[in-house]
Amino acid sequence: MDEGNEIWFGSDGNQTPSRKSFLSEIKDGVTPVTIWPYDEVGHNHESNSELKKLDLGGLFTNPKPVRLIERILRLVTDRDSIVLDFFAGSSTTAHSVMKLNAEDGGNRKFIMVQLPEECDKKSEAYKAGYKTIAEISKERIRRAGAKILAGECHKDWNKDVGFRVLKVDTSNMADVYYSPDQVSQGSLDLLVDNIKADRTDEDLLFQVLLDWGVDLTLPIRKETIQGKSVFFVDDDALVACFDLRINEALIKELATKEPLRVVFRDDGFESDAVKINAEQIFKQVSPHTEVKAI
Repeated sequence: MDEGNEIWFGSDGNQTPSRKSFLSEIKDGVTPVTIWPYDEVGHNHESNSELKKLDLGGLFTNPKPVRLIERILRLVTDRDSIVLDFFAGSSTTAHSVMKLNAEDGGNRKFIMVQLPEECDKKSEAYKAGYKTIAEISKERIRRAGAKILAGECHKDWNKDVGFRVLKVDTSNMADVYYSPDQVSQGSLDLLVDNIKADRTDEDLLFQVLLDWGVDLTLPIRKETIQGKSVFFVDDDALVACFDLRINEALIKELATKEPLRVVFRDDGFESDAVKINAEQIFKQVSPHTEVKAI
C-alpha cells in the first residue's frame, strides 16, 4: 500500500498512518467520514420543519432529517437498489428514497416495516386522527410523494411515488380441526368452502402472489368478463378469478389471453365437469399456462 501511495502519515509525515481514499474510488465522489456535521446532514429542528411543510408537524417525536438518510443512500445504494427499513417510524427513509430518485433519475424501491403501534391518546397525532404510528408513516409517504412530484425532477425519472400497504395475517384457508372419524356425512357440506368467510378477493390474490413468488409491486388491474371479476397481474404474469359458478365459456376466454399462470377457487366452478375440463382447455389453447385452484 505504501508503494501505491495509499497510506497517509499526516501533514508532517510522523502521524499515525491511515489509508487514503481517492475520489476515483468513491461512488459519486462522496468519501465517507466518521463525523457528519449537521450543516451537511441536517438536525432534529430541520426534520421537524420537513414534517411541518407536509402539514404533519408535531405528530412525531425526533424524526430523522431527510438529508441524513439521503447521505447514507448515496454511499451504499445504486440507482436500482431496494432499501429496507424495519423501523419505519415517520418514513423518512421512504421520503429520502423518492427524493433521491427525483434528483438522479434512479429507480430505487423501498420497503417500510412498522408495527401498528398505537399513538398516545393525549398526543397531537391522536388528536389529528392518527391512531397508530403506521398511519402517520403512510400519510407521510403520500404527502412527500406529491410534494416531490410538484418540484423539479430528473428528466430520466419515472416519477413513481406509488406504494402498496400489506399487513401480516393468518392464512386465508379455513382451519380444519377434525380427524376423519369425527366427520359425519351430514357435516361434509360445512367443509366445502375452504376459504375463511372474512377474506376478500384481494386477500386471496396476494396470497397466490406470495405462493407463486410473483413480485408484489407488479401492476394489477381488475376487469369484468362475462359478469365475473378477473384480476390481471402485469397483464399476463397471472390471471385470477375467485368468483363462484365459473363456466367453460369464461375459462375459454381467459385461455385466449395466454397468461403464464391462472388461478381459481377450488369450489368456484359451476360443476365438477367444468373443473376437470378447465385444465384441458388451457392445455389446448395455452399449453404454457400453469393452472391452479385454491
